[in-house]
Amino acid sequence: MKTILPRLIVIFLFISTASFAQKPAIFSTDGKAIRGYDPVAYFTDGKPVMGDSSLTYMYQDVNWVFASREHLDMFKADPAKYLPQYGGYCAFGMSRGYKASTEPDAWTITDGKLYLNYNQKVRTEWAKDQTGYIQKADQNWPEVKLKK
Repeated sequence: MKTILPRLIVIFLFISTASFAQKPAIFSTDGKAIRGYDPVAYFTDGKPVMGDSSLTYMYQDVNWVFASREHLDMFKADPAKYLPQYGGYCAFGMSRGYKASTEPDAWTITDGKLYLNYNQKVRTEWAKDQTGYIQKADQNWPEVKLKK
């Protein structure tokens, strides 16, 4: 029992620490925002475009990848204009009060802002009441961005 108890304490502390770990404010995979897609391309090309790994810019502790030098320069000049809302987490999920991953091809630009969704099916649901979901997500984001 004496040797088991310290092990159980260590296991409990590890599980407790892992469960309280926070997801970062910006959704990324492999250290790349939007899974390596160019955030500016959504606005200029009207579609998701994979970025070129030689055109990377660190912003808010995440690498943003761009398809062209022009897009990189545009982002540097005004990052807020091109950043996906809610740190790139699913906008529909944020309207429900939680962070969820996103797919680059499930996107919408509304009132000049980029919104990403979990997948196309969720994007279809999102489209049914974007205004209402945006209001809810805007209310939830300040608190949820700090949570895991």
